[in-house]
Amino acid sequence: MIDGRTPAQSGTRDWSRLPRRDTGQSPGGTGPALPPFALGASAAANDNRAKVPPSLQWEAPVLVTAPPMVARVGVPGNGAGAAPGRLQSMWSCGGRRRRRLFAGAFLLVLAIVVLSRFNWSGLVPMRLRGRIHGLQARNSKFLLEGKEFRIFGGSMHYFRIPREYWKDRLIKMKACGLNTLTTYVPWNLHEEVRGKFDFRGNLDLRAFLRTAEEVGLWVILRPGPYICSEWDLGGLPSWLLQDPEMQLRTTYKGFTEAVDDYFDRLMREVVHLQYKNGGPIIAIQVENEYGSYAEDPDYMMYIKQALLKRKIVELLMTSDNKDGLAAGFVSGALATVNFQKMDPGILSYLDTMQDNMPKMVMEYWTGWFDSWGGPHNVFDADEMMANIEKAIKAGASINLYMFHGGTNFGFMNGALHFDEYKATITSYDYDAVLTESGDYTSKFFKLRELFTGLADMPRPLPPIILNKASYGAILMQQYISLWEVLPSLVEPLKSEHPINMENLPVNNGNGQAFGYILYETVIPGGGELQSHDHVRDRAQVFLNTLHIGYLDYVKHQLSIPDGQGYRQLRLLVENRGRVNYGRNLNNQRKGLIGDIYLNKTALRNFKIYSLDMKPSFIESLRGTTPWSAVPDSAMGPAFFRGTLQVQHMPQDTFLKLEGWSKGVVFVNGQNLGRYWKIGPQGTLYLPATWLQQGHNEIIIFEERAAGRIIQSTDLPFLGRSQFPRLDL
Repeated sequence: MIDGRTPAQSGTRDWSRLPRRDTGQSPGGTGPALPPFALGASAAANDNRAKVPPSLQWEAPVLVTAPPMVARVGVPGNGAGAAPGRLQSMWSCGGRRRRRLFAGAFLLVLAIVVLSRFNWSGLVPMRLRGRIHGLQARNSKFLLEGKEFRIFGGSMHYFRIPREYWKDRLIKMKACGLNTLTTYVPWNLHEEVRGKFDFRGNLDLRAFLRTAEEVGLWVILRPGPYICSEWDLGGLPSWLLQDPEMQLRTTYKGFTEAVDDYFDRLMREVVHLQYKNGGPIIAIQVENEYGSYAEDPDYMMYIKQALLKRKIVELLMTSDNKDGLAAGFVSGALATVNFQKMDPGILSYLDTMQDNMPKMVMEYWTGWFDSWGGPHNVFDADEMMANIEKAIKAGASINLYMFHGGTNFGFMNGALHFDEYKATITSYDYDAVLTESGDYTSKFFKLRELFTGLADMPRPLPPIILNKASYGAILMQQYISLWEVLPSLVEPLKSEHPINMENLPVNNGNGQAFGYILYETVIPGGGELQSHDHVRDRAQVFLNTLHIGYLDYVKHQLSIPDGQGYRQLRLLVENRGRVNYGRNLNNQRKGLIGDIYLNKTALRNFKIYSLDMKPSFIESLRGTTPWSAVPDSAMGPAFFRGTLQVQHMPQDTFLKLEGWSKGVVFVNGQNLGRYWKIGPQGTLYLPATWLQQGHNEIIIFEERAAGRIIQSTDLPFLGRSQFPRLDL
């Protein structure tokens, strides 16, 4: 969903405008930033309605009142329009007839304002019966069942949110005044092993869409096959890269055959959920941002036809930034645009693609994502509102990307690689309308006031915010070195040459998708180790068990100290995330992708260990012996184990790994994701739904220098903030 540019430093800013979410304070530092009823039971007792935004002071249903724009027509008593003296004279001396005329004029203006609101009270999924016409694009407007309709949407991804929280987040979307959900579909999760599809549990797409329908939201489905989304390989499965000739996102036969098989299965989940079949899906997106890739002029037509052949009957759309609109367009689909800054002419540019069609912003970027080693990007709420209001006043429909970002749990984050490789962090908070843990922000309240003033639609009360817990310090009590556990955990593969992850003969022939991979060989002496840029993405280098340095995209050479006899050279390589955007997609094989040289001689005869750290891997580790007490100066690579005690009903919390270097955290077998001391992210989100009363096992895989404790806190820390500047 990006333009490929790196946010630049924006200089000095007025930080007082930012909501201090972590402290619960308003921008000025006094009073709660959120209404007391939204803060949970502990804060509800201190309810003070004077502090609640007017749009959130609930009462019984009332008649529609005029929005604030009435204050601009010069109505007596509101301080707007005519000069004070003239206004007073007109009111006091005009007589009964003048007062009647003025009152009539006021009621006329009020009626115009009220009638200008969209009345969509009947256009709700569960209420709409007798459907004939789906979403149509006619005469520069959207029509739904023949009535003028504007899409006020928000993006939320089921695969980034625990299933137990889907409904809570969707109700919050509806309560914000939105009427449409947009979601991507990640191919690499649904078909992790070629030919075996998974739509269960947290991947139950049908249940997610039905929940949106139940809440009262329409759906725009974005099935890809490529989704970008700061997701590993843009959602494409890594086993595609086993083919050395693979050309992703083209009509290359090896790719289209895989897409056809995937679409055959995926469409069975969603076809019956289309509008004309009584479901919530009103539109389907054809691929995603192809204009920035555009390697094959026949590709978009192939994807369009692949959808139509599988009984997709609703309105088709494409999505690109301004520069990609022309190359990403396909006839028979509505072109939509993505941006963050509402530059003059950006919407009218759509008219050059398709005359007299409705305008839509498929992705209005409410924030931005973060990369390891960079700042935490935030986007000012008032600036966001100004751009959204401009788009709506220009007659456009709009979708907020993201409304709620969630988390890149496990190893699923993507990366960018233009001038340099930059991996996306675990958190996908995105500075979105809801936080990573689903809490309200100032953006939510500003948007709710805007959207609820534009349309008459049934909307629920915003759910209260779930309390967060601070469980205190958690002592890591047990330890086992990777070198100790390796022989009992993984059977090595033997190969004369190094083999990349995707081509390892594991996982039923599908290769290794994620995690770490260890290469071992024997060397006779010391010298210069040269990677020739064949390390993907970062390798720790060991002599026997002695750590001597690392190799990555920047560092290609390392000195190996001399020594007597033969020694083991070990390279522990981490896949930090495959590129999700740009023209490097075909070059995303991980591990060692070619030869490694010592003194200009290619190394041979490797033992290769697949360390994917899947649930089965962690389960095997759990029963491994011998775990021992943590030494005073524990060093990785090693596993550490401790227990989080929860006495009452579990609550969401955040794990702070101060004193630890780099690694991964597992709680009750669930992979929370990566941590790294270079930041910006300083905590990992732990949902309550993954905890249980009593004992909760925490296992940490630490690559280098370990701490002794981790801290459970009720506040997230996502790093120092910076305003990104995105000019597209």
